[in-house]
Amino acid sequence: MVLKVNSERLWQSLMDMAQIGATSKGGCNRGALTDLDIEARELFAKWCQQESLTVSYDAVGNMFARFDGADASLAPLVIGSHLDTQPTGGKFDGILGVLAGLEVVRTLKEAGFRPERSIEIADWMNEEGARFAPAMMGSGVYSGMLDLEEVRAIRDSDGVLVGAELDRHGYSDCPHPSSKEIYAYLELHIEQGPALEAEEKSIGVVTGAQGIRWYDLTLTGQEAHAGPTPMSHRKDPVSLLPALIDGILELGKRDPAARATVGHLNASPGSRNVVPGQIDLSVDLRHPDEAVLSSMNQRLQQLVSDLKTLDGRIEVELHQIWHSPVVEFDKGLISTIHKGIKAYQLDHMDIISGAGHDALMLARKVPTAMIFTPCRDGISHNEAEHIELGQAADGANALLAAVQCNAHNIK
Repeated sequence: MVLKVNSERLWQSLMDMAQIGATSKGGCNRGALTDLDIEARELFAKWCQQESLTVSYDAVGNMFARFDGADASLAPLVIGSHLDTQPTGGKFDGILGVLAGLEVVRTLKEAGFRPERSIEIADWMNEEGARFAPAMMGSGVYSGMLDLEEVRAIRDSDGVLVGAELDRHGYSDCPHPSSKEIYAYLELHIEQGPALEAEEKSIGVVTGAQGIRWYDLTLTGQEAHAGPTPMSHRKDPVSLLPALIDGILELGKRDPAARATVGHLNASPGSRNVVPGQIDLSVDLRHPDEAVLSSMNQRLQQLVSDLKTLDGRIEVELHQIWHSPVVEFDKGLISTIHKGIKAYQLDHMDIISGAGHDALMLARKVPTAMIFTPCRDGISHNEAEHIELGQAADGANALLAAVQCNAHNIK
């Protein structure tokens, strides 16, 4: 008999979780380590404890719910994603992976499945990077890509330290993330792009992920009165923006697989009758080929150098704050996903992830793979983000099958 998740129960869990931090346009706002994020975690912990799962945390705030296997000496199979959201995020980005993980465990327990190795559901801290940069913070510390003490010293836009929030919520005295052993990691996620929907596929088997580079860029001039100051006398950083932004966007147009985004732009002091003294913006570059991504980085550096010659009175500073190299997922795990979804007769295709995920960090340390479900119009990081109940169930069933292949029923 082919096990299937309870789709209505999964959907109700998603809708109940979406009430925490609900926005007026149907989305969610739960920044990492905010009180709303903690409220969501407490609800998830309550559901896990109702299933007799053991809930634990580590010193960077990663959360785990353990379904004990028969052999405690074996490292656990971990499934999950994240519960934090963008400020105008949706109901499903990350949340589907965590709650589908819970639904998988519920289904296995109801069927009398006794895993040889334990299964743990993870909620990784600050995947989004919306409140604290960089993204994938909790999984980054676990994998060794980020240093815990350096992460603790990071501040949000209000000056609040990650370390202060970890202290406030009682995580700081928990075990160091690196002490945790993991056998393998599986993550279910919405695609956050249009490919699956366009190809009319129910499941994406993710073979790897794009490399990502994040930058902070600052243009510094001099504040001046907008009325008396002639254009020729201004040290106006806005004057460099057209060439700068055109140049950045051009980096993403040279290659169909390339992506270049200016996601944040702020003029200071932000008064309508003051020539700005400073402009801060963010740059996000992505490509599935590490060599091409490196070339994009070099062209960005050259663009900044060229800008300095346009107006020597304007200072231009570029700082790379994060680099997530191109990732290839574990071929053995991918084969178990392919094997599992055959039982459910789901239309599927192999796909490269265009977005960053905790799985990218985990892949640097343990065997890792991902499963995608379609989302309407490919929209994500948006309150209009949407999937259907059946799509959530298909993804959860694909995860269920992969878990059975890798956790092994001993009954």
